[in-house]
Amino acid sequence: MGNAHAGTPSVSVIVPTYKEALNLPVLIERVEAVRDSGHLDLEMLIMDDDSRDGTEEAVASMNRDWVRLIVRTSDRGLSAAVLDGFRQARHEIFLVMDADLSHPPETIPEMLHRLCSGADFVLGSRYVKGGSTEEAWGFLRWINSKVATLLARPFTRLKDPMSGFFAFHRSLLDNAPPMNPVGYKIGLEVLVKCNCRNAVEIPIYFHQRFRGESKLSLREQLLYLEHLRRLAEYKYGDWARFMEFSFVGFSGTFVNLAVLTLLVWLGMPVRAAVAVAIFSAMFTNFLLNRQFTFSYARDRHWAGQLLGFVGASSLGALVNYIVTLSVLHYWPFTERFPQIAALFGIVAGLASNYLLSRYIVFKKPAPADYPASRERN
Repeated sequence: MGNAHAGTPSVSVIVPTYKEALNLPVLIERVEAVRDSGHLDLEMLIMDDDSRDGTEEAVASMNRDWVRLIVRTSDRGLSAAVLDGFRQARHEIFLVMDADLSHPPETIPEMLHRLCSGADFVLGSRYVKGGSTEEAWGFLRWINSKVATLLARPFTRLKDPMSGFFAFHRSLLDNAPPMNPVGYKIGLEVLVKCNCRNAVEIPIYFHQRFRGESKLSLREQLLYLEHLRRLAEYKYGDWARFMEFSFVGFSGTFVNLAVLTLLVWLGMPVRAAVAVAIFSAMFTNFLLNRQFTFSYARDRHWAGQLLGFVGASSLGALVNYIVTLSVLHYWPFTERFPQIAALFGIVAGLASNYLLSRYIVFKKPAPADYPASRERN
């Protein structure tokens, strides 16, 4: 991979797009100005999710041999498009940016300089000194961004991991585990799974979208939460899954109490209402664990899993009971504070329930591969 100028790294700019035809000509011109002024060996990959909005015509009309349009017809989504771009890219540095002109291409030389100076990951940041956003951005959007950043704190100390404007050496991917992000925050996935130890932020002025409509929907924000869950399981392993399992179990307490209260109010006998409430909580716990905690097992027959989960929960309840009585027997002082014995029983029962669910009721399958795409010249 040759350089256009001695000592200048080669860079692949990866731009995921969906219905961004109006913005692409301006973006290409601004990147071209940076490319020419810095004598950069730079290619641009426009990873388009089959927009059919004039994107192909817009790129063709620019007639730049360093710009490649790759139309993706399956596995759509921003993160998948960027991953596809990594596979298609030819150069030694990957740089990811949005097509809506919110990220300033004029910052590219500084990002490359930082990479060449020893950084392994460079992020364009709105929240470091010197960075900012347009006032028209709005308070609610600012709050949304801050909350998303706070939720990412267990994975990185960077101030703006949500910016979506970042660059890194392609060699980081050589020993990284498979990437499987959902939603639109691929940068956080790279930071965590590539184990970036020298990640730096440089200030940027984050512009409002130039033309077109924002892709940030409620669905995308829910996918972001799903992405965080996956990253937690990757980084913290079974401890993260156990905490998720515990949270689901805790939610069952409220289901139990709500169903019991409703049934008694409707006139059902208390003993029958208690039984129905217990099973209702158990059933909602099963649904939530199948949907989230053990989501990899959703493609299997639910009835068998439900029976297994009920059995595991029943055994967990028995373990809880036995451990509680044992603590009361061997530590007589707990007779005065039975809640202490109960806590030991709860932890033991929860651990038993989790282990049975994790390794018997829900078993983990092998990961799947990503589909391919096609390139258009």
